[in-house]
This record gives sequence, structure tokens and C-alpha cells, in this order.
Amino acid sequence: MPTLFRFLMTIAILAGIVYGAMYALVMFVEPNTGEMTVRIPPEKLNPSQ
Repeated sequence: MPTLFRFLMTIAILAGIVYGAMYALVMFVEPNTGEMTVRIPPEKLNPSQ
């Protein structure tokens, strides 16, 4: 039984670290917002068949 308890505690600690990292990303990282322009060649818009 101690081996199972140790395994479950290890999984719980790893899950807590992952959850903490995701929370930190959400709280402290701001996405860059801006306008994006992509030029599309006329051949792609109206392909001649």
C-alpha cells in the first residue's frame, strides 16, 4: 500500500505543478494584439481553368 500512496502523491504533485504553470500563463502573459495583412496573388483568387 505505501507504494500506491507514493505513486498517487507523485501524480498529484505533478498535476499541481502543471496546473500552477497553466494558471501562471493565464495570469501573467498578455497576448500581442495587432492588425495582420496577408497579400494574396490574383492568380489564387480567380484561377483560370
